[in-house]
Amino acid sequence: MSLTDPVADFLARIRNAIKARHQKVDVPASKLKMEIARILKEEGYVANFKATEEEGRKVIRVYLKYGTENQAAISNLQRVSRPGCRVYVSRNEIPRVLGGLGINILTTPRGVMTGKQARKEGVGGEVLCEIY
Repeated sequence: MSLTDPVADFLARIRNAIKARHQKVDVPASKLKMEIARILKEEGYVANFKATEEEGRKVIRVYLKYGTENQAAISNLQRVSRPGCRVYVSRNEIPRVLGGLGINILTTPRGVMTGKQARKEGVGGEVLCEIY
């Protein structure tokens, strides 16, 4: 099974797991998805993640985070740049998500980072997704 958009699949699996109130979700591993998971953890949207192996394939196990009244830490995940329609921004055009309440994740020449980090470092790149 080949996926045309593994990042969208990653986001969809997290979205579905949250709707189903799961504690954790497994996604096929890749360097890019590891970086996205790392940012989600740093920004406090997921409790934790770790790379493991299931039946010989590498997977990332993402531990989801819920608040006091079983409220998910992530209310929305959205893919911005898709294989059919890439979205690139220069350093001055990095959009703010919900007026700074959410984050966006960019791939830049200096690696994967949040929109805030990219703004600080003065680099643009491809907007992968928005999370809030």
